[in-house]
Amino acid sequence: MRVSGLNWQGLMEQLQEALPYCEVTDQTLAYFKYPRRSVKVNLPVKMDDGHVRVFQGYRAVHSNARGPSLGGVRFREGLSRHECEVLAAIMTLKAAVADLPLGGAKGGVDVDPETLSPHELEGLTRRYTSELIELIGPNEDILSPDIGTDSQNMAWIFDAFNEGRGTSINGMVVGKPIALGGSYGSKDARGQSAAMVTARTLENDGSGVKNARIAVFGYGDVGSKAARLLRDRGALIVAVSDRQGATYSSGGLDLEALGQWREEQGSVSGFGLSITPEELIELDVDALILAFDFGTVHAGNAHSVRARYLVEATNRAVLPEAERYLRGKDIHVLPDLVASVGGVVVNYAEWVQSHTNFFWTEGEIEKVVEQHIDRALDNVLALMEQHGTEMRTAAYTLALSRIAGATEMRGVYP
Repeated sequence: MRVSGLNWQGLMEQLQEALPYCEVTDQTLAYFKYPRRSVKVNLPVKMDDGHVRVFQGYRAVHSNARGPSLGGVRFREGLSRHECEVLAAIMTLKAAVADLPLGGAKGGVDVDPETLSPHELEGLTRRYTSELIELIGPNEDILSPDIGTDSQNMAWIFDAFNEGRGTSINGMVVGKPIALGGSYGSKDARGQSAAMVTARTLENDGSGVKNARIAVFGYGDVGSKAARLLRDRGALIVAVSDRQGATYSSGGLDLEALGQWREEQGSVSGFGLSITPEELIELDVDALILAFDFGTVHAGNAHSVRARYLVEATNRAVLPEAERYLRGKDIHVLPDLVASVGGVVVNYAEWVQSHTNFFWTEGEIEKVVEQHIDRALDNVLALMEQHGTEMRTAAYTLALSRIAGATEMRGVYP
């Protein structure tokens, strides 16, 4: 699915809603409107059949006001420089909500990784790294997995960077395999934050988590983790989807049986009652967790949404025009800045471990992530109550205040 709408205008319109609640000057906001750096690189790769194919790659660094930038590398067909710039800005906001000493970045390659052999994928990843090698580093710009990339890609980035620089540094990339200094919980953290934010919201409105009906759009690492955590608290996971299809059970899906089916068949499709992903979005549920990609809910399908809450377990899953419409139907969005904040927290933890060469256990990492999510959510909920706003506006208020404070204290060159 791909829709238009991931643009600066939509982001700035939503940021404007937060301005009355924070002391941010127009001058400071002007700095936010432009990425610090945005580059396009041409990536020639020799394919398995011997011919050379040139791919387009991008890397946008939005801000380093609070610390080095950090952000994902996505391999996705149709990826654009503009998309990277907007998502880099959202990463800056997310790091500020979590109160981490980081800025935001995003990059990647316009490619469908499913069309490449493992050898071609490795060549493309290494070429992308080599073209950016003078711009990235543990104290400059830190790379992490995103859509279409995983810990193996991060291992190739790690090796290509160190081979090119003649160094042995591992803090320039996070989401690495454990054997290369990676952190426990890197696949689970966004799902953990989505589940925690959903549970807190349901408890706060009085309906509670027990027997709450939950649907998950995008049953990968993030969606499945959120589903399991909410199921363990008594929720009913009534529907899930992936790229091939969706499945539904009014009494709640057996997630263990579903996991086994998915491992054997490669998809949730065919397990239980089959529905389409579009039908999943239309289900009457307490919470719809959006864990696929940006723009899942947009102006074209917002009228079909019946969930009480939409949970952005991935960046910008609900586009601004859709969110404005949904407010009128008393449907609330739990935004990416809070609901997916676990991802940037666990990446920060891995970066810290790389700097100190001291590594925490899986339980310790989970506790660190949980504490940061709780603190971020507490701060956002306090602002919601103080100003009577939606959660996204409260999160933007918190983030802009922190970014503006750092920007103004650092100053700019005359």
